[in-house]
Amino acid sequence: MDTDTDKGAPAASTNPDYDLSTPIDPNGVGLRQNLTSYGDAHFSLFMRKLFIKAMGYSEDALSRPIVGIVNTYSSFNPCHANIPQLIDAVKRGVQLSGGLAIDFPTISLHESFAAPTSMYLRNLMSMDTEEMIQAQPVDAVVLIGGCDKTTPAQLMGGISANKPIIHLVTGPMMPGSYQGVRIGACTDCRNNWAKFRAGTLDIEDISALNEELAPTGGTCGVMGTASTMACILVALGMMPIHGATAPAISSSRLRISESTGTYAVQLAKQQLRPQTLLTRESFLNAIIVLQAIGGSTNAVIHLMAIAGRHLSIAGTITLATVDEIGRATPLLVDLKPSGENYMTDFHNAGGMLALLHELKPLLHLDAMTITGRTLGVELADTPFRPLPRESPANCIHPLNTPLYPASSLIVFQHGNLAPGGAVMKASASKDRRLLQHRGRAVVFTDSADMAARIDDLDLEVTADSVLVLQNIGPVGFPGMPEAGLVPIPRKLAALGVTDMLRLSDGRMSGTAGGTIVLHISPEAADPTSVLGVVRDGDVIVCDAEARTLRVELSDEEIKRRQEERRTKENEEGKTKAKAGVWEARNHVRGYRGLYMREVNQAEHGADFGFLTAAGPGNGP
Repeated sequence: MDTDTDKGAPAASTNPDYDLSTPIDPNGVGLRQNLTSYGDAHFSLFMRKLFIKAMGYSEDALSRPIVGIVNTYSSFNPCHANIPQLIDAVKRGVQLSGGLAIDFPTISLHESFAAPTSMYLRNLMSMDTEEMIQAQPVDAVVLIGGCDKTTPAQLMGGISANKPIIHLVTGPMMPGSYQGVRIGACTDCRNNWAKFRAGTLDIEDISALNEELAPTGGTCGVMGTASTMACILVALGMMPIHGATAPAISSSRLRISESTGTYAVQLAKQQLRPQTLLTRESFLNAIIVLQAIGGSTNAVIHLMAIAGRHLSIAGTITLATVDEIGRATPLLVDLKPSGENYMTDFHNAGGMLALLHELKPLLHLDAMTITGRTLGVELADTPFRPLPRESPANCIHPLNTPLYPASSLIVFQHGNLAPGGAVMKASASKDRRLLQHRGRAVVFTDSADMAARIDDLDLEVTADSVLVLQNIGPVGFPGMPEAGLVPIPRKLAALGVTDMLRLSDGRMSGTAGGTIVLHISPEAADPTSVLGVVRDGDVIVCDAEARTLRVELSDEEIKRRQEERRTKENEEGKTKAKAGVWEARNHVRGYRGLYMREVNQAEHGADFGFLTAAGPGNGP
C-alpha cells in the first residue's frame, strides 16, 4: 500500500539512465553522447535505448564502449569485396576486448565507377564520414576503406570529427598471369593498352588480358594510390604496422582486422583523438615513406588536404615540404610503376615493418601511433627478421644502394607556368632525358579535344613535342580527372615512341608512369593561369633538377593573352548561359555547384574551403 511520502515519486532504479535527478552530460560516452534533441535529454536517451533494443541488444551490451565500424561495401566496388568478412573479424576483436561493435554505412567510392571522377566525390565522402561519426553515439571508430579516394576521405572526415579513429584497409589484390608473365592492375592495364593502341597487341590479346589483370578482389596490386595511402596511414601512426600490405584474400588480412578491433576498444577507453595523436612529425614521416616507396602523385594532394583539416598542422605542411624531404630520401621499394614488382612481393619481403626499419635513420621515432606508443617503441618491440639482402624475393633496397637516389616525387617551384606548384613522379619517367627538355607545345584545350585529335595522322607533333592538356583541374573539369597520362599519339606510338613530356592541371593514376607534370596551379580555368593561355608552338622548358617549369613568353605577352581571353569570355557571356567555367560556377545547382564554388587548388589539397581547419572563405 502506498504511503504519503512516496506518492508521485519515481520508482528507484539501479539503472543510471533512468535517474531523472542526474543531468545527462551531452559530451558523455556510449549511448549518452550526441543525443537527438527532443527537449528532454532523459527522454532522448529513453527513446534511443528502446529503439536499439529492437536490434536485440541487452543492457549489458549497451553499457560497454561502443566501437563504430564504417561499412563502405558496395557491389560497384571490387576493391571492397571483402568488407563483410573484415567487419565480422573486427567485431570479433571488439567483443573479445569487452566492447560493443556496431557497423554503419557511408558512401563507397570506386575509381572506375564514379562519374565524372572519384576525386569529385572524395570531399562528399569526407563530409558523410565526419557527420556520421559526430552524429552517432560511438566512442571510437574503425574506418574500413581501400580504393584510392576512400582512405583519404575517411581520414579527412575523421580528423574533423575528432573522435578516436583507426584505419583498416581492404588490402591489395593478387597478381594474375598471361602467357606465363605476371600481370596486375593497373600499371599493366595502361602498359598493355598503350601496346594495343600502337598495334603491337591485337584484339584477342587485349581481350584475354582483360580477364586476368584483376583476378581477385582488393585494391590495385602495384604502388598505386590505394597502396600508397595504406603505407602512408602506417607512417602517420593511424594504422598498425602490419596493416598495409597483407593481400585482401589472405587470412592475415582477417587477423589484422581482429587486432584492429582490439586496438579500437583501447582507443575508446583512452580517448586518443587524431587532433592530439597527429603531429607535424607524423606528417614528415608520411612524406618520407611516400618518397621511399615511389608513391602516387595523388598522395601529395591527399596529404595537403589531410594536413589542412588539422587545427595545429594546417599551413605547416606544404608542397615545399614534400620536395625538401624528397631531396634527402631515396627510393627503396622496387614496385611498379617505378620498379618491377607487386604488393605481394613487398608483403613477402617484410612490408612496412622492413621498410620502416631501413628508414629508421630518417624517421621521427617519437611520433605517436594508435597503439598509444611511439613509432620507435613499436619498431623496437615488434619481432622482425628481414629477408637476406641478396634474396631475389627482397624488393626493398638498403639505404646505401637505393633503386633511385632521391626525389622520387618532385615539386616544380620555379618558372612562370606553375607559380602555385606542380608535381612529377620522376622515378616513373620512361625516358630520363625528358627530365631536362625543351620542346614546342601541342595544346589540347580539354579532354574532349584531346580524344578527338590525339590519333589524327595530320596532327603536327614529333617525339620532341610537349603535349599540353588544359582545363582538367579541380574547377575546370570539374573533379580533376586522371587524364594527365596523355596518350602517345598513335602515329608516334607506331614508330616506337613510348614516352613524351606531358603537362596538365589534372591528375594521373598512381599506377601510371611516364615523364608527366601534373597538378599545375593555378589551373587553366583560372583567369590568372599561365597554363590556360599556352598555345600550339609555344616553347616549354622543363628542368626537373632545377625544379623549373616555364613557357618562353614575356610577361607582357602573357598579360595580353589573359586579357584577350577575358574579353572573349565576356563577349560570349552575353549570348551564352555559360561563358567561362570560372564565372559560370556561381550558377550551377546541387553538389556540382557546391564543389565548383568551394574546391581549392591542388597545392591546398583540392578540399572545400569551408571544411578546412581555417574554415569558410578559403575556397579557390
